[in-house]
Amino acid sequence: MTVNGTEVTSEVEPRLLLVHFLRDHLRLTGTHWGCDTSNCGTCVVWMDGEPVKSCTVLAAMASGHEVRTVEGLAHDDGTLDAIQQGFMQCHGLQCGFCTPGMMMTTRALLDRNPHPSEGEIREAISGQICRCTGYATIVRSVQWAAEHPDGTVPATTDEPAAAPAEPATEPAAGATQPVPAGSAS
Repeated sequence: MTVNGTEVTSEVEPRLLLVHFLRDHLRLTGTHWGCDTSNCGTCVVWMDGEPVKSCTVLAAMASGHEVRTVEGLAHDDGTLDAIQQGFMQCHGLQCGFCTPGMMMTTRALLDRNPHPSEGEIREAISGQICRCTGYATIVRSVQWAAEHPDGTVPATTDEPAAAPAEPATEPAAGATQPVPAGSAS
């Protein structure tokens, strides 16, 4: 098989799942292993350009195929793919566990449909679970990537700088102040 553009050959047990081959044999740990039942979508990779849940594919079945993992999303020059940049810009990642699978799924969506509607984005990620975000920031991340296909972050506007914060006032007589952890009281 070819993984992220590199030919890979290895003897494996017939029952070894692709997710474990990628993580344990190739040390590509960006692909996460979640439920082992194909319900969560954290293990999504591409096989021949199509998103697949790698916990449902035997490594031996990937022989002769092209596999792409989240490590293969960045461009050859090291710049991030637009979907990676979108997740950063719009806080589409929280704990990060579902993020690689979400990115692989939504990158495939944008490759097929460069300007998906919110409904199309939600449908594309419907086979994946995120327990942190409520999906709104993930949807915004994909929309950002659709609006910035080259992943370039727009220059900031010339907004006036925020006013300096008011100096802290002394506490009222008799008021207590919190003591920083590790300080003697």
